[in-house]
Amino acid sequence: MPDYVNWLRHASPYINAHRDCTFVVMLPGDGVEHPNFGNIVHDLVLLHSLGVRLVLVYGSRPQIESRLQARGLTPHFHHDMRVTDFATLECVIDAVGALRIAIEARLSMDMAASPMQGSRLRVTGGNFVTARPIGVLEGVDFQHTGEVRRIDRKGISRLLDERSIVLLSPLGYSPTGEIFNLACEDVATRAAIDLGAEKLLLFGAESGLLDEQGRLVRELRPQQVPAHLQRLGSNYQAELLDAAAQACRGGVARSHIVSYAEDGALLSELFTRTGGGTLVAQEQFELVREASIGDVGGLMDLITPLEEQGILVRRSREVLEREIEQFSVVEREGLIIACAALYPIADSEAGELACLAVNPEYRHGGRGDELLERIEERARALGLKTLFVLTTRTAHWFQERGFEASSVDRLPSARASLYNYQRNSKIFEKAI
Repeated sequence: MPDYVNWLRHASPYINAHRDCTFVVMLPGDGVEHPNFGNIVHDLVLLHSLGVRLVLVYGSRPQIESRLQARGLTPHFHHDMRVTDFATLECVIDAVGALRIAIEARLSMDMAASPMQGSRLRVTGGNFVTARPIGVLEGVDFQHTGEVRRIDRKGISRLLDERSIVLLSPLGYSPTGEIFNLACEDVATRAAIDLGAEKLLLFGAESGLLDEQGRLVRELRPQQVPAHLQRLGSNYQAELLDAAAQACRGGVARSHIVSYAEDGALLSELFTRTGGGTLVAQEQFELVREASIGDVGGLMDLITPLEEQGILVRRSREVLEREIEQFSVVEREGLIIACAALYPIADSEAGELACLAVNPEYRHGGRGDELLERIEERARALGLKTLFVLTTRTAHWFQERGFEASSVDRLPSARASLYNYQRNSKIFEKAI
């Protein structure tokens, strides 16, 4: 079977989850200049075609620098912020305008046999960002360098409702008609917060946040970010990380940092479980963890109704207490809302997934998938190669997640000898 078939099947839950969501994407000027820019555009078009509401914010720093150099002008910075005098502002306007045209041209392509064929996108920009001057800091007048004052939420939302891609530049305008040079990270963060976006996607040169050993840090909470910012000091990776954390603290559920140099990084981050970048997410109301003896009461409340319906095998309190270490649970504000157990099978490299249950009020939220992933991780850590499941009512659910029909003959002898023929459970297995 081709790899893309499996990939599409695994991506389908994410496709459904992302539909009609608002994503704010920030692409710096370095990313627009990079050879991978064309692939990023194709991926954005794909997101749009899958029903994602897109706001694209672009930067222009290297383009501004090249124009300053061409005119023999010296750039000036204070605290890593550009001081924008009138001559510099002319270069900024020139660079931003040229980039907007280039991006709109790319998004307007409709060539045969290309990913853009038939897309017929509408790209809309405008005076959606109201700005104010930074003013004088420590005696330095930043002149035409500004900060975001307001995002036109209603205007942008109306265009997104009409299926337009909204393009925001790093320029803002004041009620008095002044033009201000803005940091694209500031524009993207404020847009994501004010629009109530589900995601802020930030492109950088690296795959994401790298630790001291150069390894990718895959997930962080906002309160973990300051320690990393202190370690990073003053660099662009720190700016991206700070923007991601600010967005989360402002109400954006998830911020992602991905590489503009890596082909497909955006799709990998959005449509696979492991992702390819760094995720900064708000504090979770739910926690997936291993069960402890204090969870026995909550487990009984969860599984007893399913036992009474004949969906699960009955387990007494004594059995649960004895086997509690086999269980993983999903806890939501002190309530056990889902559980699953892993039983290694003696004298084999196989295990049994058992007692997978989700509180009816919390179904259809992916908790079963989270627990299945947790059980598979535990099984691999134990060196198990195969996972069996016996079920009477949820065969299709397991088949949709890669389990294949099996039989009693395939069960290791230690488990086959305990098979309940009266219950007549269907047997499935999955290589892990």
